[in-house]
Amino acid sequence: MQLSAGNHAVQILHDISFEVSAKQVLAIVGPSGSGKSTLLGLLAGLDHPTHGSIHIHGTNITTLAESAMAHFRRQHIGYVFQAFHLIPTLTAIENVALPLELQGLGTGEERAKSLLQAVGLEKRFHHYPIQLSGGEQQRVALARAFISQPPLLLADEPTGNLDSTTGNLVIDLLWQLHEQHDSTLILVTHDRTLAARAQRILTLQDGAIVHDTALPS
Repeated sequence: MQLSAGNHAVQILHDISFEVSAKQVLAIVGPSGSGKSTLLGLLAGLDHPTHGSIHIHGTNITTLAESAMAHFRRQHIGYVFQAFHLIPTLTAIENVALPLELQGLGTGEERAKSLLQAVGLEKRFHHYPIQLSGGEQQRVALARAFISQPPLLLADEPTGNLDSTTGNLVIDLLWQLHEQHDSTLILVTHDRTLAARAQRILTLQDGAIVHDTALPS
């Protein structure tokens, strides 16, 4: 994949090719600037590769128009951002329910309540993001990512803005929800301890895969 930088094309990823099995947990690691977040953005259809194709559940997402990609993403992909990306004017329950509303599936209030309870926020239903701690905001983001029960969950540095204690709690919740919903989980992390909990580690360096390691179960 290339990006323009002034008059020059900058190669971000080089000949990346891999497959991920359903329900697998894959950690993507590597130094800053190695292309980890770019790769995750491509898998989410948030970026478009200059070459090659990306197939998710039998669909070549690189051929989808923007509107079709947005529809596909709502049905098949959950995304957890490092910076949370909650809507500040919506309460916790409204943030979590939003994906279902965008799909025209009703308010989703009861399912949002159930997921917020699952991540320990039953007393925060009607709080706005500004009224929540960083760890609480990330738990809201987790609940939002799972509300559509997507078969694929992507997480970009899900503990990067959290202290170690809160980060460990969020990771435990992420694994718990992954197991409950039988989702495939792909996460980008700098945390080798977190990566070691995965079933497989993909190591990037300078935009290329340098190691693809299966871990003991």
